[in-house]
Amino acid sequence: MKCSAPLTTALLTFFLLSSASAAPVKVSFWHSMEGVKDVVAGYARDFNASQTLYDVVPVAVGNYRETPARLQAAIKAGNAPALFQAEFTYFNKLVGDGQLVNLDRYEAGLDDGLVKDFYPAVWKAGEVGGVRYGLPWNVSTPVLFYNAGALKQAGANVPRTWTELEATANRIRAGRRPLLVIADAWTFEALVSTRGGRLVVNGRPDFDSAVAVDALEQLARMVRNDSAQARTLGEAVGAAFDFARGQNLMVAASIANWTDFQKIPFVELGAAQFPCEKVCTVPIGGANLGIVKGASAQEQAGALAFWKFLMEPARLADWVRNTAYVTPRKSVQASLEGYYAKNPYRKAAYDQMDDTAPRPTAPEYYVWQRYLEDAIHKASTGQMTAQAALQEAQRRASQ
Repeated sequence: MKCSAPLTTALLTFFLLSSASAAPVKVSFWHSMEGVKDVVAGYARDFNASQTLYDVVPVAVGNYRETPARLQAAIKAGNAPALFQAEFTYFNKLVGDGQLVNLDRYEAGLDDGLVKDFYPAVWKAGEVGGVRYGLPWNVSTPVLFYNAGALKQAGANVPRTWTELEATANRIRAGRRPLLVIADAWTFEALVSTRGGRLVVNGRPDFDSAVAVDALEQLARMVRNDSAQARTLGEAVGAAFDFARGQNLMVAASIANWTDFQKIPFVELGAAQFPCEKVCTVPIGGANLGIVKGASAQEQAGALAFWKFLMEPARLADWVRNTAYVTPRKSVQASLEGYYAKNPYRKAAYDQMDDTAPRPTAPEYYVWQRYLEDAIHKASTGQMTAQAALQEAQRRASQ
């Protein structure tokens, strides 16, 4: 049972009274929203103007894979931010390393209606071992992006399953490789989950299960048959160029990439739900907001007040319109019906939200996923069989 003492009173109200005449408390906020940093800065300005106690200072510090080193250096130097946007797998590592503040007391003081308004997987993603360390903000799901014009010209329907996707890619390849196979742990998690499997079981890696091997064998087979092209995450520019020139027609990626894909000229962009196989379920993507240990009580109170400001329905609706993310709160969807009517492809991500699950919570998975991506790359490029590559990843993760 979580403590029922409302931290809203213990922190927020206390500092409202005790700091009324003091200068605003500076709350440093590090995030990875480089592409929409002006939107984030605007929210911080609006929050700062709405009250006199706190001054939130947002700083874009690089993408998800760049920020961990910067945060660790800041923690070591004693100048870490109070509020940090932690991608889900890195969030779990931070919790495992004891670097985030326990927010159970704050959760106990939240309105029950607010908590129940979050999608269950989104709210659950902020817990580790039954303790709350994170609060939701940016949420995404993997979807299937496709060249709508090219599929239409080929007389092909958008695949609803991975079996259909392979058959479609084989039929329409004609000198091109329709599917982009990205060596990405998150979308591979989704591929395995639609087959009814999991990559982490009871906190331990299960990379070489029969389900995972079957999923990777399909990707490798499609590359061998020239119906798919293998790429790493580091080859995003080349992949985008191939997509733009029609060499590739489909790719599984985050709906958050919508704004990037829209910049590709000469492509009628489409997006559909992530293809199912045995079950329709996908792991959510995105990040939690966490408070870094060492933040003062005043900084914590300011960070929590800013999070509540971000969660206001009108602001979340604006966030969805300005980015490609999905709202973490169910009730906000009603205000977006008109927007999704004009942007039906964006609705594909929202339509999956009731069938989402958190990503693996083992702190070590932050490192393990690199071994998994190596395996995907080796198998899809023919360097190893799918089984051998996943067995190697399993050995590395089990050491």
